[in-house]
Amino acid sequence: MPERIQALKAWLAGPAGLAGFSLEPASGDASFRRYFRVGLDGKTLIAMDAPPGKEDCRPFVSVARRFRQAGLNVPAIHREDLEQGFLLLDDLGSTLYLDVLNESNADRLYGDALDALVLIQSRVPPQGLPPYDRALLLQEMELFREWLLQRHLGLELSAAEHAMLDRTFDLLADSALEQPGVCVHRDYHSRNLMLTEPNPGILDFQDAVAGPVTYDLVSLLRDCYIRWPRDRVEGWALGYFEKAVEAGVLCEEHGKKFPRWFDLMGAQRHLKAAGIFARLNRRDGKPGYLQDIPRTLGYVVEIAARYPKLQDLARLISERALPNLQR
Repeated sequence: MPERIQALKAWLAGPAGLAGFSLEPASGDASFRRYFRVGLDGKTLIAMDAPPGKEDCRPFVSVARRFRQAGLNVPAIHREDLEQGFLLLDDLGSTLYLDVLNESNADRLYGDALDALVLIQSRVPPQGLPPYDRALLLQEMELFREWLLQRHLGLELSAAEHAMLDRTFDLLADSALEQPGVCVHRDYHSRNLMLTEPNPGILDFQDAVAGPVTYDLVSLLRDCYIRWPRDRVEGWALGYFEKAVEAGVLCEEHGKKFPRWFDLMGAQRHLKAAGIFARLNRRDGKPGYLQDIPRTLGYVVEIAARYPKLQDLARLISERALPNLQR
């Protein structure tokens, strides 16, 4: 959209008060937001372009301020024009967690990310954030049925399969809603965490809600973009639980329910994510996320072995979804 770029340049040179700057693409987004790196006097800033009518900058601004007040490393906002959908932000660099995670540094990097997550949950009040309620949880899981199974794969589901999905979605929503409520980042994973000092830098927090305590944890540890052995993931999850109890986010009595909450929250998120990846391809012309669907649904199949009520879902994924994806 050349007109948006021209408008952004005019804003930077005018109301934002910059002179003699350079502008180059920094990154895209799964949404309509775009980011540009602004070079100025040997330093860099980030300009966000969020087209009005497609995106709303106000949640980003509000949550960024909440997070910074809690001591989290998120971009400071230097200039804003909410009417035009432009923000001028700190540049947290270009090194994603996903780019650098490996066997030798994973414990350290995930340790930093878990410390930051506990800060989000213990220091950022959830009051005033949109609720992660039953309607939203179910709406998200419907993306799996509509966009992946029916639209992308073209599957004709039987009445029994529809009923099974309805029961499963209700089960997963029930588990989410019985958990303690906290501020939920909602996309807390290796593509939204930056290797910075202090570490990590946190991005893409504008969709924060008040919701289940395990949601961000499972986003991080059962990441749609990188997979770790189950015993290692469960060790990190246990380490998080201890930190969360110490911070007052959870209490020892939650220990018995915590593994089940974690597993079922993951199933809810992964059904949602698989549906979003299919929608990004079919509706938005972004096929790059299709390669992540088998990994994402693989988590659901893996945990279903522990939960009899998820085994019909796992069978549908294993026998009808995954083979069609591979074809």
